[in-house]
Amino acid sequence: MKSYREIKSWQKSMDLVTQLYKETDCFPDSEKFGLTNQIRRSSVSIPSNIAEGFGRNSLNEFIRFLNIARGSLFEMQTQIEIAQNLSFLEREIFQELIATSVEIEKLINGLINSLKVKLGTKH
Repeated sequence: MKSYREIKSWQKSMDLVTQLYKETDCFPDSEKFGLTNQIRRSSVSIPSNIAEGFGRNSLNEFIRFLNIARGSLFEMQTQIEIAQNLSFLEREIFQELIATSVEIEKLINGLINSLKVKLGTKH
């Protein structure tokens, strides 16, 4: 791989960030510095950490940053569930966002596992 832009989990998470920005734009103004900000920050953290880890030129560092990205993904999943519980997101949109995030989760897990195999640390 020549660039982090070739990584499927980075590509999909970039699409997710874009969708989340659009969806949270309709959240109540009272949530601008609350849930809206939290969702945006956690979602932006996903592709950002994938890219940063790739740029470290170390498989161990890449794995570490992929784990951070996965943590941000779980944080974002929790936050959009809260948004759905508060009726800020329609059920259909929520389900679509969760499905996309689960796909990203699987891609990140697969990448972590393949890197561990390269390192010889996969059990």
